[in-house]
Amino acid sequence: MNPRIVLATRLFPPEVGAAAFRLKALVTALQSTGASVTVMTTVPPNGGRSERGISRWPVLRDRGGNVRGYVQYLSFDLPLFFRLILSRADVIVSEPPPTTGLIVAVSSWVRRRPYVYYAADVWTDAVIAMGASAPVVSVMRWIEGVALRNASHVLAISDGVADQLPQFGVSPDRVIVVGNGIDTEVFSPNGPRVLPGHPYFVYTGTMSEWQGAEVFIEALKMLEDDTDVRLYFLGQGASETKLRELAEEVVPGRVIFGGVKSPEETASWIRGAAAALVSIVPGKGYDFAKPTKIYAAAACGTPVIYAGAGECATMVADNHLGESVDYEPSLVAEAMRRFLAGQDGNSESRIDWVRRNASLRTAGERAAAAVLAAQPA
Repeated sequence: MNPRIVLATRLFPPEVGAAAFRLKALVTALQSTGASVTVMTTVPPNGGRSERGISRWPVLRDRGGNVRGYVQYLSFDLPLFFRLILSRADVIVSEPPPTTGLIVAVSSWVRRRPYVYYAADVWTDAVIAMGASAPVVSVMRWIEGVALRNASHVLAISDGVADQLPQFGVSPDRVIVVGNGIDTEVFSPNGPRVLPGHPYFVYTGTMSEWQGAEVFIEALKMLEDDTDVRLYFLGQGASETKLRELAEEVVPGRVIFGGVKSPEETASWIRGAAAALVSIVPGKGYDFAKPTKIYAAAACGTPVIYAGAGECATMVADNHLGESVDYEPSLVAEAMRRFLAGQDGNSESRIDWVRRNASLRTAGERAAAAVLAAQPA
């Protein structure tokens, strides 16, 4: 009998985001083995057509159309409990946030079946980075710990994430590093590129407090001899309002917020950019993160300017994906000048590196193998 897998996630295509793409790759890999997969997710912001194997539930969303915030999470998590209790499955797969993991853990205990937790990052560290109060951090640590410790397997997207899990009492032999990546067919050097009539840099994806993208706006201000250069933000996030206000204050008219784009549109913007921008504020507890926007840019042949420290700095520098600089506007501005001058000759090598090391299909296959291994004997 083919294994029955249920995936519980608030994000799934047609919604755009690294989590949605990663989970679609997992489902595709599971189905290729003959597994029967049901995705329990949300109704997308603009509605959507009925799809076989996908069970959608209406949820509350914030003003940006995101399922982000405790009330929004609960609007998905509470109905999810009953959906899971009534479902037939051999293994459940839980995507963050940890509140969803807690629901999956409790429902799995009731139904006496295993579950796998997909750890794309560590939410407790993110809460600390946002300056949350001690009680909030304690509650999040407890919730995340329950979700992690009771999972048959924990899938980590990187060694950096895996290294953070022992703090929750997770046994290393239950942690499987499956990697992460992007769709190298969509993000490739082949395809249209945006040519707006002026040189530009592009920042894609989530704008959060711990990413600190304001460093790029401050750097743009320092390009006093290149006032025709623009900076495009394609995505959304908790810091968007703050970034808009800063841009209007220091470089009015030179920063454009284009909203969420499809992967194909994003790739066309990346191809035309002088460089793609990625940052992580050092010392916030997120130096281990590896944003997929790095892989997307490199796969298109576009250099990356990474501002920050940690694993990303080493990865970008060692593999000639662009330039790594300290999280300092003046250093970012210097890197911007170099790429505006065309000082880059590693396009082919970075494209090859991504294909060998950051293929989303390969990551999905590793994750699927780990999920299937969690089946009861």
